[in-house]
Amino acid sequence: MVTVECSQNNNKKIVKIMQDSPLSLLPPLVAIIIAVWRKNALLALLCGVILATVMSANWQVISGVTEGLLTIGGVFTSSGNLYIISFSLLIGALVTLMNKSGAVNGFIEKLSSLNLVKNSRQASLLPTIIGSSIFTDTNLSMFTAGMASQTLFDKYKMSRAKLAYLIDSTCAPVSILLLVNGWGAYVLGLLDDFQLTDSVGVLIGTVSYNFYAIIAVLLAFYTAYSGKIYGPMKKAESLVKALKPETVEQTAPAYVMWLPLLSLLVLTLGLLWITGDGDIRRGSGAFSVFWSIAVSFILLVLLVSSRKLLNFKEIALSSAQGIKHMFPAVAILVLSFAFGDAIKALGAGIYVSELFNVELPLFLMAPVIFLAAALMAFATGTSWGTFAILVPIAVPIAQQSGLPIEFLVAAVLGGGVFGDHASPISDTTVVASIASGCDHFEHVKTQLPYALFGAIITIILYIVVGLGLS
Repeated sequence: MVTVECSQNNNKKIVKIMQDSPLSLLPPLVAIIIAVWRKNALLALLCGVILATVMSANWQVISGVTEGLLTIGGVFTSSGNLYIISFSLLIGALVTLMNKSGAVNGFIEKLSSLNLVKNSRQASLLPTIIGSSIFTDTNLSMFTAGMASQTLFDKYKMSRAKLAYLIDSTCAPVSILLLVNGWGAYVLGLLDDFQLTDSVGVLIGTVSYNFYAIIAVLLAFYTAYSGKIYGPMKKAESLVKALKPETVEQTAPAYVMWLPLLSLLVLTLGLLWITGDGDIRRGSGAFSVFWSIAVSFILLVLLVSSRKLLNFKEIALSSAQGIKHMFPAVAILVLSFAFGDAIKALGAGIYVSELFNVELPLFLMAPVIFLAAALMAFATGTSWGTFAILVPIAVPIAQQSGLPIEFLVAAVLGGGVFGDHASPISDTTVVASIASGCDHFEHVKTQLPYALFGAIITIILYIVVGLGLS
């Protein structure tokens, strides 16, 4: 018993020493290097978790690895984490079932039948509006906007590069602004690890400080409405590729798609209001998004069944396929939670916050965090992996410096979206190219000037706001 207590006390001393030294930054640094080197966020996070727990165990490998596995398993002991994990899996089932049932086709045909598009400006606005409206899943948003607009862009002699830019510049930025989706649930899970008094309020507060996402959406609407294009996009001569998504022959009524999506939004806001006793900022975000997606999925199943679009076996298989498709993302989600716990226990955030307080003026903290997130996301192609590594560092910096937590977390979110948005290895960039039928590297080349312009304005705004807050 005495031996155990001595061992625990020694481990606590080791952790305390590491909080005051650069060693506490080793796990995040190793995770970043592996993510850049192997282009694998899953492997990077796993190595980061194990390294952090081995260090906490005074470099005792067996004890450290065991503690690392327990830390990963501990993610599932939190009801909030389980709600968020289940939400993410059900999002996959919802999106796949919408596609298989023909609901997406029905939505696209309904848009065409309304004859809303009569000129090039309206043709440009269509994918921009669709990309801003379907905020529950970025891939669904991109494919819907792309499939609905390809023919129209060809008809009005606009390049596919422009189409790719419009859908890429609305889908991810809107998803991180309208947080009733997997993005919001994921970030909320990272914030919940810090036992903040108002995690939902902090999450909502990031919206007004997420300058890059706001600027990206505004630039997309400006480009669509004005018809003006700049940089390489002026000379874009896209190779028009035939989009080859999974063939779905049948077409369902449009409401089979939009009714469950509308119910997801309304129910989430309603449950946040109920659980927050009339204040949605204080509501239970994880609880709300889980039960909202569960009800929306059940509603979709009932609509598909009542219209005889798919039989029970087809519904079950489609749902299972969608859940299976989400396994890699959920694995990253689980390891992200575990990594946040591990480096928080090691004190990396405390050390960085103390270092920033000594070495960096307050008004430069947000710009530096934004740039760090941007570079990491650009190099790795993943914004979620970036959030997992930098949110646990940004929160303690805010707590130590006195800056608003939502201000620095927004810098991480905006930087992650910018880096992911501009990266040629980002899955969202690749999907935008496929959905628009645009050559991938042409999309990257033509979009980059817009992304860089938005990032420069964002940095200036963070400096100005930082001066006001410091």
